[in-house]
Amino acid sequence: MSTFVLVPGFWIGAWAWDEVAAPLRAAGHRVYAVSLPGVGERATEEGEFGLEDHIADLAALLVREDLSDVVLVAHSGAAAPVGGVADRMPERIRRVVYLDSGPLADGTSVYDLWQPDYQRTAEASVVDGRLPMLSWEYLSEHGTSVVGLDEAALARIRARSTPHPAGAFRDRLRLTGAGAVLPQALVSCSFPLAQVHELIASGHPFFAGMSGPNWELRELPTGHWPMFSRPADTAAVLAELAAL
Repeated sequence: MSTFVLVPGFWIGAWAWDEVAAPLRAAGHRVYAVSLPGVGERATEEGEFGLEDHIADLAALLVREDLSDVVLVAHSGAAAPVGGVADRMPERIRRVVYLDSGPLADGTSVYDLWQPDYQRTAEASVVDGRLPMLSWEYLSEHGTSVVGLDEAALARIRARSTPHPAGAFRDRLRLTGAGAVLPQALVSCSFPLAQVHELIASGHPFFAGMSGPNWELRELPTGHWPMFSRPADTAAVLAELAAL
């Protein structure tokens, strides 16, 4: 059996993993679903939290619960804090899994991955150091697929979303390289795996690092929010990767 730490992307908390965590726990796995500081049920915590705060919070969880041999899962923008804690505590990690996400390079930020107009819109939308969830229409127009989500699901996600600390996307990730040698995996949802292989072969900066022998690549065709659109299948692919 495996120990999973599930880290959600922007605007969503631990609740987002409920339908993924349930089948994993039913199969006997230990599952820790995370709400990062300032997000989800922790949205009332005061402070302009930055990337270092989110990394430190994940590190504290691993120490507090004495977790080791962890399958550390990053959805979307959680790639930055997950990459940070894997770099600092590699001895506790079995595998890092990027769920419709990908690793950041040393010295880069999530902000660097965004298109210029998306950057401007995000900056203009920040209130009191936090970025409210942008409209579904705007997100879809800028590559955040909502395939597999009906209107009721979209409304439910928006109703439970909370503004995300701006430091999480502005701050640059600092890495030593210690986490890069860990077993890694990509579960591609928004991109067909054939396209991912083409992007890797072309040396695309977002995908070039996925060609190493420590990488496993999987496809789960759906939108950017697989924990809502295909939760049982998300749990199954995570369990498969944990067993490798």
